[in-house]
Parts: sequence; C-alpha cells; structure tokens
Amino acid sequence: MRYCLALDLINDSALIAEYERYHEKIWPEIETSIRESGITNMEIYRIENRLFMIMETGETFSFEQKSINDSANPIVQEWEKLMWQYQQALPTAKPGEKWMLMERIFAL
Repeated sequence: MRYCLALDLINDSALIAEYERYHEKIWPEIETSIRESGITNMEIYRIENRLFMIMETGETFSFEQKSINDSANPIVQEWEKLMWQYQQALPTAKPGEKWMLMERIFAL
C-alpha cells in the first residue's frame, strides 16, 4: 500500500534548516518504530514550508495500531514533541492532528 500525507513547517528558514538536519539521520529508535509498524519505505519532500510524505507499507499496516504503539513508546513521544517545535498543522486539521492523509486524484 502507498499513502501520501502532508504537514506544514513553521515558516522560518532557521527552524526549517534544523528540522532537515534532524532528518539527515533520524534516531535509531524512530527508524525501528517505523519499520516495526509495517512501513517498508518512507520519503519526505519539502517545498517552502509544506512537507509531503510518501509511505509504502505491507498489507498488515494499520494507522490505528501505529498510533497505539507510538503512544506507548517514550522515545517516539520525545521525538514527536521535539518535531512539533518545527511543525504546524494544516489549516483544516482537527485538534491534535498532524500529518494529514492526502487523497489521490490522478494516476497514470
């Protein structure tokens, strides 16, 4: 399965540069958490302060289960708290919602 998600960064060039530095080499525990959830490939792209994530997963992947596992993992919670210093929700996000699932509107 392939999922595409979007999120914004705070529109500050210094903060964006720091965010990108963190993603040059993510914490090993974060990579482990991502892989153990069933995500087989993940890429993040940026234009200005908009982020676009592509996730490829196995058939057993579940956003709900990943959320449960992440909530119980103190290292993931520490990472999420740190990243939220650089991120901001999209204008239509619900309270507490970060990465928003995008709808595919075209495929060739």
